[in-house]
Amino acid sequence: MNPLRQDAHKIIEVSIEAVLPDAAVKSALKDKDFSKAVTVIAIGKAAWRMAQASCSVLGDQIRQGLIVTKYGHSQGALPNFEIVEAGHPIPDENSVLGAVKAIEMVSITDPKEDLILFLVSGGGSALFELPQPGLNLREIMAITDQLLSRGANISEMNTVRKHLSRVKGGRFAEACGQTELFAVVLSDVIGDPLEVIASGPAFADSSTSAEAFNVLDKFNITYSDQVKAAIDRETPKSLPFSESIITGSVAKFCDAAAAACEALGYLPIILSTEMTGEASELGQTLASLAREALLGKGSPYKLRPPCAIILGGETVVHLRGKGKGGRNQETALAAAFGIQDLDHVVIFSVGSDGTDGPTDAAGGIVDGHTLDRIRSAGLNPCELLAENDSYHALQVSGDLIMTGPTGTNVNDLMVVLIGEGNK
Repeated sequence: MNPLRQDAHKIIEVSIEAVLPDAAVKSALKDKDFSKAVTVIAIGKAAWRMAQASCSVLGDQIRQGLIVTKYGHSQGALPNFEIVEAGHPIPDENSVLGAVKAIEMVSITDPKEDLILFLVSGGGSALFELPQPGLNLREIMAITDQLLSRGANISEMNTVRKHLSRVKGGRFAEACGQTELFAVVLSDVIGDPLEVIASGPAFADSSTSAEAFNVLDKFNITYSDQVKAAIDRETPKSLPFSESIITGSVAKFCDAAAAACEALGYLPIILSTEMTGEASELGQTLASLAREALLGKGSPYKLRPPCAIILGGETVVHLRGKGKGGRNQETALAAAFGIQDLDHVVIFSVGSDGTDGPTDAAGGIVDGHTLDRIRSAGLNPCELLAENDSYHALQVSGDLIMTGPTGTNVNDLMVVLIGEGNK
């Protein structure tokens, strides 16, 4: 492995380690009064690790607990906790099971004796689901699948899902009645909007039924009379017994990457922590930034190698083909075309949770010879990109990033790493 790639993998490792939720959850809990018995409900891709952190602080004060997380993201039993693994990014029957169990747990709490600690992380929108009366999961899954494939952003998707659900859009907090609910939230959404993260199950919802219908119309989604009736029911606009705080975000992810780059001798610049748009277009942009820096332009920052250009956020993929991949892998593969034959550039895009789309890869890391390696395997990289088959392209080139589930989820990190000299 060349030195640039070694440095890139070190930056990935250090950056993810810096945004693991353990310390953040412990910090959020240390000033809270936990004189009552505690019921812990943890949902999302980082649910297990957040729950573990709560155990280390509260110990025997936890009377009962539930973890609802993605398949493969649990790391073993925790005292007094039940664990449910469920589907993501499409909800499944276990998503419903987890929500039912959560509502059963909070329904037996006493406002005078109990407190509900609600630990929320990204992925909760799919993992924690209970359809409104008159709906079934199949209808919600079909609408979710259509919105994903047509490029709806997370805000648009959650506006619809909140109005189809009995636990989203503040409805879970509503189900807790007058028992105090304290939510600790790990943000995977740009700008950290509490009502959007995991579809805001414990936060008053400002989105309206009219806005949900507008999203469906924008993406030409057909829906049944039952869906219409569900969306017509407004979400709660006030939750007096619920308190929420943010404990982690993509900005911290980027800051950690910048510190890691600087420690390795690269001048870092954080270009954006709110990157959105089409994944393949972002890949092309990253390659252009690399070429500008190598040529000494580096506009607008006049960067000179060795340097690192850092971005955070969450892109989308408008599916055109039937291949396998994720937004980070597609970003990396698209970037490879713009840095072909450059010896002193590495570009990576990685998901903090360790899983990119419906794959076991966290993202992709490419260099000036990625396309050569794909072609040497007898494959056409242009065709693979057009087919949205970035996973198999980067698999044959040896450019997949494989971290396994990390226990956190604070969006994606993209880095252009530029060494001195060029070919």
